[in-house]
Amino acid sequence: MQILFMGTPDHAAGILQALLDAQENVAAVITQPDRPKGRGQKLSPSPVKLVAMNRHLPVEQPEKAKDPAFVSMVNSYSPELIVAAAYGKILPKAVLDIPKYGCINVHASLLPKYRGAAPIQWAILNGEIETGITIMQMAEELDAGDIILQKKVPIDINDNTATLGNKLFEVGQSALLEAIDQIKSGKARRIPQKASEATFAPSLSKESGEIDWKKKALEIHNRIRAMNPWPGAHTFFRKKRMLIWGSCAVETQRIASLRAPAPGRVMEIVKNKGLVIATGDGLLLLTEVQLEGGKRMNAYNLVIGHKIKVGDILPS
Repeated sequence: MQILFMGTPDHAAGILQALLDAQENVAAVITQPDRPKGRGQKLSPSPVKLVAMNRHLPVEQPEKAKDPAFVSMVNSYSPELIVAAAYGKILPKAVLDIPKYGCINVHASLLPKYRGAAPIQWAILNGEIETGITIMQMAEELDAGDIILQKKVPIDINDNTATLGNKLFEVGQSALLEAIDQIKSGKARRIPQKASEATFAPSLSKESGEIDWKKKALEIHNRIRAMNPWPGAHTFFRKKRMLIWGSCAVETQRIASLRAPAPGRVMEIVKNKGLVIATGDGLLLLTEVQLEGGKRMNAYNLVIGHKIKVGDILPS
């Protein structure tokens, strides 16, 4: 079966590598154009492109998926199946109709929940304890195609977007290979999604990371996890933006004894660990922070370097 692969970031590169390791016939790879990266803003290839180049595969990097030239280029490879994983562009019907076996996508949620660009982040934000991988037949409507198979993945209370993404796409590699075997044998299921149960996971912005200390401690903890590694949850400390990379809940007995009066107030300083902050409901220990222009550090080092004391208020 001749496969055309579409993907861009690290997780997609892992999916491509799994296809190649399984000796699937990948005819070519389509990925996003090289983008400026780092302080020097030097053009850098996507992780998927690097894998493809290492295996001497043809690489295409079109700017627009809806351009007629894109359709012609896809046609030129005569794919029997298109596999997409975090490609970053919506495919037009003219492309979806090209392969004999259609186009399938590796999506990081249990569809129809969390359709959209940020399913991992929104699952964490909403405090889910379980998510998963869906291999789906792509359709014109975003993430609305028939389900071929699904694999469930538990969410640990300390998982962030990076760690959960790694777990999901490791499962996604084996799930994709299983789905391709089913397609080859003619045994692949096509289960329509229940549109009435659909939820959505739109893209995040830098503003999505701003912390509202009036929220519950668990909600803030979830936001910190969901925004790691991008865009980073943030508050303000002495007029500087401060990113918060790590946190954990505080025991209920300490909540009762400290009786936090004002959201954002420093309630306790825990040696070698960090700051206990009052929220709208409960307390949260901040363990890893980063001041604007500085490096990530243990939150207790912030206390030492900036003479933080109990009673200080965030944001400040």
